[in-house]
Amino acid sequence: MDPILTVEHLHKEFDGYTVLDDVNMTVNPGEVVVIVGPSGCGKSTFLRCLNGLEKIEDGKVLLDGKIINPTGVDIAKDRQKIGMVFQSYDLFPHKTILQNITLAPVKVQGRNKDEAVREAVSLLERVGLSNKKDQYPRQLSGGQKQRVAIVRALIMHPEILLFDEVTAALDPEMVREVLEVVLSLAKEGRTMLIVTHEMAFARAVADRIVFIDGGRIVEEGRPDEFFTDPRTERARRFLDSFEY
Repeated sequence: MDPILTVEHLHKEFDGYTVLDDVNMTVNPGEVVVIVGPSGCGKSTFLRCLNGLEKIEDGKVLLDGKIINPTGVDIAKDRQKIGMVFQSYDLFPHKTILQNITLAPVKVQGRNKDEAVREAVSLLERVGLSNKKDQYPRQLSGGQKQRVAIVRALIMHPEILLFDEVTAALDPEMVREVLEVVLSLAKEGRTMLIVTHEMAFARAVADRIVFIDGGRIVEEGRPDEFFTDPRTERARRFLDSFEY
């Protein structure tokens, strides 16, 4: 099986400060890779590099063997193949939930509006929000808005889904409803890269754990190996700070 995503010697800087240093990774179709590490280690920046939201100084990112170039003519099409869900939702406040979800498939992909609406309603029903389709983001809880953001990514039919700390801005009681949606996507065989600080969730959903510290991959392996017997002292110290 050929990898769907390949990262080779990725190097990223901000104002001369190295954020990611020689990162290499492959992701197979249907694999769920969970990226963990301390705050500021480069996890979120790494996701943004994968779909061309951040320019990289060196190395390359390949989707289906094709280089993703943030300044290339195909970057808009490439981003449609790599859906990203942010912790801040980024919903348009002046549009209804249904309008938020159908805007991109109709305007960007040129899909039939009625078809997009039908799919949006179906996806909303799947995440328990079909009764919210005509409401506005201000009328929804944080967990509901995050589920809408996931639907908005799914309706674009991406090959890979990226989740960047999607529960970080939520109250504890809202976390579970979002994580249950992500877990259901994993069970479907969706290819996903997930940055999270929820260690119990990471252990439950991941096929592979990647531990990043100081902009480098320090350790990676199966969840049972990483959480029960990490190979590096740095990973052990990191896990000791959590209860899971």
